[in-house]
Amino acid sequence: MGNQMTNRRRTGTTRPGKVTIWLLMLAVMIGSSTASAELLIRITEGADSAIPVAVVPFAETGEMPAGDQISSIVRDDLTMSGEFRPLAPEKMLSLPSKGEEVYFRDWRLLGQRYVLVGQLTRMGDKIEARYELFDVNREERLLGATASSSVNNTRSLAHHISDKVYEAITGVPGAFSTKLAYVTLQRSGGESMYRLQVSDVDGKRARVRLESDEPILSPAWSPDGEKLAYVSFETGKPAIYIHELSSGNRTRVADFPGLNSAPAFSPDGRSLLLTLSKDGNAEIYKMDIQSRSLKRLTNHWSIDTEPAWDHTGEGFFFTSDRSGGPQIYHKSSEEAEPRRITFGSRYNARPRPDNDGKYVYYVHQRDKAFHIARTNLQTEEETILTRTESDESPSVSPNGRMLIYATKQDGNSVLTVIAVDGGAAYSLPASEGDVREPAWSPIVR
Repeated sequence: MGNQMTNRRRTGTTRPGKVTIWLLMLAVMIGSSTASAELLIRITEGADSAIPVAVVPFAETGEMPAGDQISSIVRDDLTMSGEFRPLAPEKMLSLPSKGEEVYFRDWRLLGQRYVLVGQLTRMGDKIEARYELFDVNREERLLGATASSSVNNTRSLAHHISDKVYEAITGVPGAFSTKLAYVTLQRSGGESMYRLQVSDVDGKRARVRLESDEPILSPAWSPDGEKLAYVSFETGKPAIYIHELSSGNRTRVADFPGLNSAPAFSPDGRSLLLTLSKDGNAEIYKMDIQSRSLKRLTNHWSIDTEPAWDHTGEGFFFTSDRSGGPQIYHKSSEEAEPRRITFGSRYNARPRPDNDGKYVYYVHQRDKAFHIARTNLQTEEETILTRTESDESPSVSPNGRMLIYATKQDGNSVLTVIAVDGGAAYSLPASEGDVREPAWSPIVR
């Protein structure tokens, strides 16, 4: 983990006046290099229904790079999903590396449902992996494939294998090769430093993309995974930027008087939903990114904010206090009338729908605690998913099977990932400072 080139923004402007917690939540040049700190992973709860799977240490031919073994990364990925319970290698009766060496009776005795074996071969500056996945009970090969990467990119190779194994067993694409964007906050000597970072889903290979002594909020991914939109207060007021990750180029796209907040890319990547108060009240607008033209999508005396496109790409969810307190609403098209979605408490905010139109996730207040909840859009049933009490900023994995959110742990802000059907969980605290505002990237093929 070396130093990374970082967009750096420090200003001497005065911070904006205090904004209410609800509104704030709802709400370049490449400079000097800064080392980023990886997130730490802690498995906090396992699922009783997790599927037993054996990931056998891969056989190796040639000199392998130092660090984590590919098979151990695959094992960790499957554990983090909450759907699998990998067998510890020291409990294995044998260490096969190809199909003809697999004796299914041995793995049945160990209570395993699946077994993954493989071989790694060093070929110059590349590592080639040959791997096979077997159903133990059926004595059947489910997957046999070859993949390769550069010697310096074996973590990506391991995540790729994890994705293929996950999909072969569940029928759902894996999300281990995707990325997380998040904001860290470090305080020292009365000063605060905000850093926008991007890492693997397990918190490894974190890179700082922007740092500022002013707040950074609401990172949102473009559908191609190549850009981030976010809110930065670096000029002393909120403005929305689009940040191209490969080049570091940043474009300020919304800097109107008042509030500029909550950007969300359209599924085709051509427009943004955002919240602006330039006309005196917080409303939802749609911006064409190329022309910068605006279309107002809500018009109400209340605060309308935190838009999120639905799975069709035609409608959107948003938060509004038009019923007296923050609630989730949905418009099935830009011209449709809003329909209220949440009724279970006086506070429901920050909607995040899944990709198939079944659920919408959000921050839900129950008594004095804030949890993450979801509503089934067909049955209107509401389910509270988290047990912690200061939860915010939910983001759904692109395969719809996991959910990441920010919460408090031992007085610090950390990220927690849970399986959407309950049970398993793991936390991702920052090695330094607080971590918040997570956003899960799309699956890019």
